[in-house]
Amino acid sequence: MPIERVKTGIPGLDEILYGGIPRRNVVLLSGGPGTGKTIMSQQYLWNGLQMGEPGVYVALEEHPVQVRINMAQFGWDVRPYEREGTFAIVDAFTGGIGEAAKREKYVVRDPSDVGLLIDVLKEAIRDTGAQRVVIDSVSTLYLTKPSVARSVVMMLKRVLSGLGTTSFLVSQVSVTERGFGGPGVEHAADGIIRLDLDEIEGELKRSLIVWKMRGTKHSMRRHPFEITDKGIIIYHNKVLRITRRGIVEESVASTEA
Repeated sequence: MPIERVKTGIPGLDEILYGGIPRRNVVLLSGGPGTGKTIMSQQYLWNGLQMGEPGVYVALEEHPVQVRINMAQFGWDVRPYEREGTFAIVDAFTGGIGEAAKREKYVVRDPSDVGLLIDVLKEAIRDTGAQRVVIDSVSTLYLTKPSVARSVVMMLKRVLSGLGTTSFLVSQVSVTERGFGGPGVEHAADGIIRLDLDEIEGELKRSLIVWKMRGTKHSMRRHPFEITDKGIIIYHNKVLRITRRGIVEESVASTEA
């Protein structure tokens, strides 16, 4: 049986994944500050809406109002989709405090309570018929208790896969960290996409590598990408090589990308 795939619609990413993310996969989008994780996850949701796939965004680190403003800057105005019920933002940031928060439909009263968050998330997924979900960022749920990182991701995975969604869990790592943002999370996730920002000879270079993706083969190379005013573009036909002299960017044959 052919694998059912979800097209991310992010230029270059579906090529690297040989056609998209296998449906129901829970993918860790991991990287340091400023690497573009949030933009990529929002672009994934927006592209889904354009393809008729409803979505849910769980805001753990930013006010939902700010999320809408940030998305609109890329031309991704989600408000019409919220009005028609095909998109929802789950407010797991404010705890319902403040005037703007009172207008939010899906509010997690205690954002540190994972069980409560899951209840509100399930409601939003059922109401919208969501096929795509983003949790930004999942690391917030276990920052103070790293030992529960894997069990939190497993809990979310059971819910997200069980409800048939294909999801991105944004995962924060520190600039120097080699891991994926919490002990054991890499084993719990179906896929890991790592975004990096490296300083090479006084210049910051963005790159991305797919560490794993259950159910599909994928490029094993590090690819450069850019953040434009329309979102992220990944150069699937280019590779970044890190050598002792610095980073070398070279083209690859399209058959390998």
